[in-house]
Amino acid sequence: MKRMAFLFPGQGSQAVGMAKAFYDEYTEVRELFQQADQLLEEELTQLMFEGPKEELTETENAQPSLLLAGVAVQKLLRKENIQPKMAAGHSLGEYSALVAAGSLSFEEALPLVATRGRLMEEAFPKGKGSMAAVLGMAETDIEQALDTLNDDQVADIANLNCPGQIVISGSKEGIDAAKELLKEKGAKRVLPLNVSGPFHSRLMKPANEQFAKELDRITFSDADIPVYANVTAEPVTDKSSVKDLLIRQLYSPVRFEETVRNMMNEGVDAFVELGTGKVLSGLVRKIDRKTKTFAIEDPDSLNEFLTWYREES
Repeated sequence: MKRMAFLFPGQGSQAVGMAKAFYDEYTEVRELFQQADQLLEEELTQLMFEGPKEELTETENAQPSLLLAGVAVQKLLRKENIQPKMAAGHSLGEYSALVAAGSLSFEEALPLVATRGRLMEEAFPKGKGSMAAVLGMAETDIEQALDTLNDDQVADIANLNCPGQIVISGSKEGIDAAKELLKEKGAKRVLPLNVSGPFHSRLMKPANEQFAKELDRITFSDADIPVYANVTAEPVTDKSSVKDLLIRQLYSPVRFEETVRNMMNEGVDAFVELGTGKVLSGLVRKIDRKTKTFAIEDPDSLNEFLTWYREES
């Protein structure tokens, strides 16, 4: 039997029309989307399928949309008796991974991530925060450069994605200053990201206290499979640890490259990205070109994966 690692994307992978092909083809996906609209008491399905893009990109909409798309694909794979040996998600995707691992119910996870998105939006004034991808520069060199910024120029390391790609996050002034400084210090490129706030930076700490209260209302279970936490890049199954790590995750760096390497060390036949987009499978290939990856975002890519899985099993 093949050892699958499921990966779930985070914010930035959302796109108008996401998961619509699954909705059109599978009754169970339509039922899941109808349930989602009822849970949130809003037309999330319509927003995902028709946009507008600007509204879908808002954190409190993007987060439940991505979770819903990921859970829909996982539901289709479960129907085929395909279960992962381990799972991970990038930022918001960690919640989808916890649903896949049985640690968090879909019914509680969906409203939770909508609230998480709202609190993250409210943590820092809209349009005042920013994120950027730094290409071709080592973590220690970036850290040293950021340490030289003025106190009012906030820029922190937010995502350690793959060799040569590290994301920074902070105030608009901080990221603008960091862009120039990092280019001077040898970064190949510094590219702005299409996000609406300074996620995974110290500027998210104001959201933390309120979000901790939200998590207190949630029923967590021990995970059926290891979920590799963003904060530590280590496997976790214990429900109390899961909760603590989710609180810290808001303002801590996402250690994605380390996570993938740790999963590889446990023996993985393929990394399977579920939901929408191919960002994570692209990062996995940059970490190790020999690794088998799939990105399941429509019925064609689902069938391609199923064909491989059945042939190889």
